[in-house]
Amino acid sequence: MKKFSLLLYALLYWAGIVHAQNKPLEIPLYPQKKIPNEIPGPDQESSEMREGIFIISKVRNPTLTIYLPEKNKANGTAVIICPGGGYSIVAAQHEGYDVAKKFNEAGVAAFVLKYRLPDTETSSDPGIAPLQDAQQAILTVRKNAEAWFIDPSRIGIMGFSAGGHLASTAATHFSKSYIPNAHNISLRPDFLLLIYPVISADTVISHRGSFENLLGKNASSEKLKEFSNELMINAQTPPTFLVHASDDKGVNPENSIVFYEALLKNNIPAEMHIYQNGGHGFGLKNPLSKEDWFRTCLNWMAINGLLK
Repeated sequence: MKKFSLLLYALLYWAGIVHAQNKPLEIPLYPQKKIPNEIPGPDQESSEMREGIFIISKVRNPTLTIYLPEKNKANGTAVIICPGGGYSIVAAQHEGYDVAKKFNEAGVAAFVLKYRLPDTETSSDPGIAPLQDAQQAILTVRKNAEAWFIDPSRIGIMGFSAGGHLASTAATHFSKSYIPNAHNISLRPDFLLLIYPVISADTVISHRGSFENLLGKNASSEKLKEFSNELMINAQTPPTFLVHASDDKGVNPENSIVFYEALLKNNIPAEMHIYQNGGHGFGLKNPLSKEDWFRTCLNWMAINGLLK
């Protein structure tokens, strides 16, 4: 996507045309640039409905889908959304596009990240490919903040399940740039939203499939520790909001708990909500509870000055 096209989109948005057409815009994450560590090959990406869930697999060419709120609602805050899928697929609809639309209703710009999945056929370093894409997404949004009417100091990242691992990795590994960043633009997200996230490589609580897909079945203890994100929290980790369910059999709720405890130890503002029931992968609405976690999330954002 050329810079002119992005500027044109911004002008159309401000004129009200984009919203009137209600069409989000999907742009390549690396416009006119080589994708980092790419191994050239055919594009075998596919999408399908699987058990009522829209999924995308074999992502070679990552993208950002832009959802901008009505101009009279826009408050300047932006969220980059990382759908889940165990690092094997991207559950782009109920953990991506649907969430972006809800943020727009609250005046928040949203960007759904279709990130590369770890694959030795597409990347020479597949274990960092998703993180590279998350960092590139932050770089892209911050770089274009003025065009998209976003406050560059209010850009957060959100993740569901394994997308929560990706989001928390971006929020704890930002001091090192895994992508070209000639102008040294900050890659630190300003806030972090984690929904039933994969966090820890601790074998007692880890989601084994996600870590095997990301790092391989024989990953070293050093590499597992590096991507066990509760161990990577420090005083610069952004404020965080977490949601999980006690009966989650897919991702142990201890993942959220250990992350939350580490945040408290480092005096990071944090809020956690754990349902009694709900299981895994419920997206925007836990069918076993009347509590609306998304509304609670917006309340937390407002308390932290993110919905001005």
